Amino acid sequence: MSSSTTLPLAGIRVVEFTHMVMGPTCGMILADLGAEVIKVEPPGGDKTRKLPGLGIGFFRSFNRNKKSVVLDITTEEGQATAAELIGQCDVVLENFRPGLMEKLGLGYAALAARYPKLVYVSHKGFLPGPYEKRLALDEVVQMMGGLSYMTGPEGRPLRAGTSVNDIMGGMFGAIGVLAALRERDITGRGQEVQSALFENCVFLVSQHMQQYLMTGEAPPPMPSRVSAWSVYDVFTLADGEQLFIGAVSDKQFATLCRLLEREDLLARPEYAGNAARVAVRPQLLQELGEILRKVSVESLAPQLEACGVPYAPISRPEQLVDDPHLKQSGGLAPMQTEDGGTTDVVLLPLTLGGRRPGVRMPLPKIGEHTEEVLGAIKASIS
Repeated sequence: MSSSTTLPLAGIRVVEFTHMVMGPTCGMILADLGAEVIKVEPPGGDKTRKLPGLGIGFFRSFNRNKKSVVLDITTEEGQATAAELIGQCDVVLENFRPGLMEKLGLGYAALAARYPKLVYVSHKGFLPGPYEKRLALDEVVQMMGGLSYMTGPEGRPLRAGTSVNDIMGGMFGAIGVLAALRERDITGRGQEVQSALFENCVFLVSQHMQQYLMTGEAPPPMPSRVSAWSVYDVFTLADGEQLFIGAVSDKQFATLCRLLEREDLLARPEYAGNAARVAVRPQLLQELGEILRKVSVESLAPQLEACGVPYAPISRPEQLVDDPHLKQSGGLAPMQTEDGGTTDVVLLPLTLGGRRPGVRMPLPKIGEHTEEVLGAIKASIS
């Protein structure tokens, strides 16, 4: 899928004033779907390009298929140029701290007065309400929104192992763009779209909130939960290898017992039916654990797959780089990096007519497209 003319958002022009993860994720989704996305970077480039540690992969992961222009929007000239560029675009994306774009004269109200067809997307910590002025991070809202409590063991709240709310916030921003563009086709007018970290996180734990509303009982953290299924756990097999096994029906439990050559378990009354097994779950898991310690993952995994019993190895991110399914299904694609090298990137988890929206452009160097995009604008206002 190399030609943008085959993609659904071809002809849509987007300008993004973003950094870190949430705003860039929204822009990348739109770019992958064919929009022309112009990333505005400050002099010296987006600081996300140079993050160390766990942030080192942010820029390459969430900024493909974009053009880069350098523009100092803290100056009057830069603000005037930005406003003219916005007038040539369908969509604006931003994820700066609350009030900054308004202070720079680039907030929704000022721009909508000039460009009534504009779709303006703000990615924030909180939607309008008592918390809206607070600064937020993914970890902050995971703590506030119940996710950390549900993830860690009792007394030890634990953040999820990736930027779930930042990425999800970008996804909902993109969904809002698509809805606003569709409505613009009908009304001829744009609108402001807001996506927020806290509300994303609350949406993620909504099932647990509903559990409480239905039962009147506070849901325990996931490590302490009462499972609905008897066999739904991580087991340590031979040589210390771990495997998740989820036998969630009587048929799957019977299949597992037969694979382990322990059909005698099926004859025991305390294991007759899922509800009965859940009642003695600790005993059952201990017994299965002792059996599985003598079985290798290499021999058991293909048998579970062949028999339709859900299972999963405990994979690490570095192992996914060579995952056979991702490689053969086209989920990983090469991208030329800003330094001239090549790296594999994870594509959007969807297909369109059987095709994966892919990499169409090298990762942009800082300001690589400044003259192409801004040349005529700067000449007209100078």
